Amino acid sequence: MNMAVDQTVNSLAQLLDTQRSRYLSQPAPSYQSRVNKLTQLKLALLDNQQKIIDALNQDYGHRSANDTVISDILPCINNINYTIKHLKSWMKPSRRHAGMLLSPSRVSVQYQPLGVIGIIVPWNFPIMLSMGPLVTAIAAGNGAMLKMSEFTPATNAVLRQLLATIFETSEVAIVEGEAEVAAEFSSLPFDHILFTGSTVVGRHVMRAAANNLTPVTLELGGKSPAIIAPDMPMETAVERLIFGKCLNAGQICVAPDYVLCPAEKVDEFIAAYRARFSKMYPNFVNNDDYGNIINDRQYQRLMKVLDDAKSKGANVTSATDDPVSSSSRKLATQLITQTTDDMLLMQDEIFGPLLPIISYHNISEAISYVNRGDRPLALYLMSFDNQTQQTILQQTHSGGVCINDTVFHVAADDAPFGGIGPSGMGHYHGKEGFLTFSHAKTVLNSGKINTGIFVHPPYGGFIQRLLMKFFLR
Repeated sequence: MNMAVDQTVNSLAQLLDTQRSRYLSQPAPSYQSRVNKLTQLKLALLDNQQKIIDALNQDYGHRSANDTVISDILPCINNINYTIKHLKSWMKPSRRHAGMLLSPSRVSVQYQPLGVIGIIVPWNFPIMLSMGPLVTAIAAGNGAMLKMSEFTPATNAVLRQLLATIFETSEVAIVEGEAEVAAEFSSLPFDHILFTGSTVVGRHVMRAAANNLTPVTLELGGKSPAIIAPDMPMETAVERLIFGKCLNAGQICVAPDYVLCPAEKVDEFIAAYRARFSKMYPNFVNNDDYGNIINDRQYQRLMKVLDDAKSKGANVTSATDDPVSSSSRKLATQLITQTTDDMLLMQDEIFGPLLPIISYHNISEAISYVNRGDRPLALYLMSFDNQTQQTILQQTHSGGVCINDTVFHVAADDAPFGGIGPSGMGHYHGKEGFLTFSHAKTVLNSGKINTGIFVHPPYGGFIQRLLMKFFLR
């Protein structure tokens, strides 16, 4: 099978037409055909595991093999297993109550594929954030076009070859290209678009999709806070949040963006973080378990943000004593205090290993700080106190919450994942993802007895007066 796609902008509309024609010729894939495709995809991912690891390592300059397995490959396998297990029940029409007014007609909801899904994939987890939505799209019976990031060419090549063993281009296609191609892709009249990336680009995608009235699911990001409550032992707090900041060198949309820490414990937090970091990544410069910033462009962006903070009075403490090296793009967590709102650091999502620490004096002050900003994709609370947990849950808004953990809520297959407001729109995990990529079609089925005739004109008859008297109570 040939997965190669001509990357000229003019070819995209033709590719979509090809996919739509295929879908219209097979608009209701059977349960078994969907399961067969998902099973083949699972086996292909397992068979190509080392190729994926090597490709991501090449794209990043260095990326931990374990990071790739834990955050890219394993979630895809779990997602496929979960989807196959539950797909039959998801596809089953849902019986609904017709009510006395419509009796004896029957009402049901059938879940029908939308058609062709456009999936726009970021560079930070190109396997999980392409295959995850694709699994859901296939489960719902759709075709898909995947716009991959230009920053991961080696991974894209492996993925194209992998998918070519399962799908025709008319069913699933890989598209590559830079900004011009991405803009054209988002302006195509897909039946649904799922975009994962920054809030800034998400606005452009939504604006382009609006011209076609294409529904969108936006998985964005924002400044996800980690609140350390006064009751939480500091070593435990650090142990629970550090992995979420160090995985993929903090290049995660749900990574803790900043920490809210009791004012009297800030120094304790920094000491505990450095100690834990040293334990996790001994001999940091030569440690293979910690990955690189993906490219020079992203590295320079982070350095600009860090330099801006320093120039405006911030204090910076590295999690390691090893010097920062631009040649390797390997950057340990930079712990930053004395921040102000005018710093670049505090204005946009960081998306890297910079960690501002904001002091507070009581939990109400911490909540107010969170609520002053945009609603984040994730919120993390470090507290074993039930009252504190309930207060945070009730008085803050975020896409999702982890209590005494970070990032792992994304791996919950049986729960929706998505943002709120500037951090996103809609969901695509689990059953909610299946529903997102399906049309819930209401079907009213009336038999030989026609009760609807009782409301036909001429109006004012005895039965109509009786019905109005009965129902308008």
